[in-house]
Amino acid sequence: MGRVNDTKIALVTGANKGIGFAIARGLGAIGFTVAVGARDDARREEAVERLRAAGVDAFGVALDVTSDDSVAAAAVTIEQTAGRLDVLVNNAGISGRTDGGAQDPTTLDLDVVRTVLDTNVFGVVRVTNAMLPLLRRADSPRIVNMSSNMGSLTLQTGPIMAAYAPSKSMLNSVTAQYARRLAETNVIVNAACPGYVATDFTGFNAPRTPEQGAAIAIRLATLPDDGPRGGFFDDEGVVPW
Repeated sequence: MGRVNDTKIALVTGANKGIGFAIARGLGAIGFTVAVGARDDARREEAVERLRAAGVDAFGVALDVTSDDSVAAAAVTIEQTAGRLDVLVNNAGISGRTDGGAQDPTTLDLDVVRTVLDTNVFGVVRVTNAMLPLLRRADSPRIVNMSSNMGSLTLQTGPIMAAYAPSKSMLNSVTAQYARRLAETNVIVNAACPGYVATDFTGFNAPRTPEQGAAIAIRLATLPDDGPRGGFFDDEGVVPW
């Protein structure tokens, strides 16, 4: 275990770019050691070097959230490096293939739905369950699932995205189920909406910066022990289901 035992450890999935990188940098800035989870070796190591250059204690973790073997190996890496995990931010996500900037439910390719769910929902469950033993070793473990208000059945924002939006609706529901299951433990689980952020995900055509999008995740990752559980939040507060 190469890390100082009293330093808090955070794993951020999909942390090599965009909001994930901003979350990693923000957590690092307040003293976390950050495990940078990403599939691509070169991009992961580049992100680690950029974080270190910014003064963040960071290390890379090979992590493909769609692979049982990759996720299991990532848990071993974190255990060997840090011994526990204080924060898990499930940030990795995909929009799925679109046609004209939308996903029309009346013509939707089911393979697109499967692919999106595999990352946005199954990946979160896969990573969370693999990391829970490490999280249970922490004093104040936190799990943050990066969602979207496009998954809000009340708001129904954005274009018609019949694979992506329901994947976030299901992620919100899964978040609530984890919160119920862990209600009597010290593990606090919530979902976060970063807002409409300028990343490659949005073609960089959006009003918010990655740092602005990361703020709610950082806040939920550092909640006090009496903080909210099983909620869906953005910068303004509670997002309706």
